[in-house]
Amino acid sequence: MTEPALVARRTGVDLTEGSAAACGTFGELLQGVLPDGTGFLATFPITHGTRAWFRYHRDGPPRVYPAHKTKSLRLTRAMLAAAGAHGGGSLVLDSDLLVGKGLASSSADLVATARAVGSVLALDTSPAGIEHWLRPIEPTDGVMHPGIVLFDHRAVRLRDRLGTLPPATVVAVDEGGLLDTVAHNRWPRRVPPWLAAEYAALAEDLTAAVRRQDLAAVGAVATRSARLNQQWLPKRNLEALVRIADALGAPGVVCTHSGTMAGLLLDATAPGHPGTLAAARSACARLPGTLSVYRSAAPSATSPGSTHAS
Repeated sequence: MTEPALVARRTGVDLTEGSAAACGTFGELLQGVLPDGTGFLATFPITHGTRAWFRYHRDGPPRVYPAHKTKSLRLTRAMLAAAGAHGGGSLVLDSDLLVGKGLASSSADLVATARAVGSVLALDTSPAGIEHWLRPIEPTDGVMHPGIVLFDHRAVRLRDRLGTLPPATVVAVDEGGLLDTVAHNRWPRRVPPWLAAEYAALAEDLTAAVRRQDLAAVGAVATRSARLNQQWLPKRNLEALVRIADALGAPGVVCTHSGTMAGLLLDATAPGHPGTLAAARSACARLPGTLSVYRSAAPSATSPGSTHAS
């Protein structure tokens, strides 16, 4: 493949630049194992995420800032090699996603990197293309796809597009600590046939609920999934959150299945939402942990077209 065209020039240095963004996800609306043994999750995109800037140059190796983002550096090297591009460049990542909490911070970094670098090198940055780039790196959440999707995170492969929901808010409580998502997903997990069948039924219920824009039904699935996850990664605040959700008439509870957070799922379009949000914040502030608020991402925020090259 020929070296990418250089569209800007400075004294002694040829440059080409690109930027892109990727959203995180507040845990999963559903995560489990299907009867055929496939692990899967359902994303819940949020407005928090990662933005990446990449500047290509002929001289020197690729570098990433912050320097500890080594997975994004590995991806950049792979994409440069695939493009046949000599030299390297500088990749800068800026994220407002907490690390080790189950918010898909690593996935957002990698997707934003793939979009920014790919826009410069004229490589495929479609959702399927990004799956290809990320597959050798690590198990990945499906945040390269817009909206809510069912995703095989270990194989890094889309299972189904579900659509989008009305705007929602999550009042979350972080119970503290850090979790290595990749290591957690390597733990052996025995799922008996009856539970795999329930996960399959929940996936069908969630698909139908999202497609009819039924946030209450989505909340019921998310709450059940959070409770099922207690056998693998318990959240000590979960039942208290369920009681608060019931008292406020909230759709349910959503958790980071491989993280440290759980929260109330609120309908941001419901009458009286500001008052409900204030009451939710007040109730959750009394639970042990750190309070935060997240908002669901609009479809445009998760679009793979959120790139710019110059």
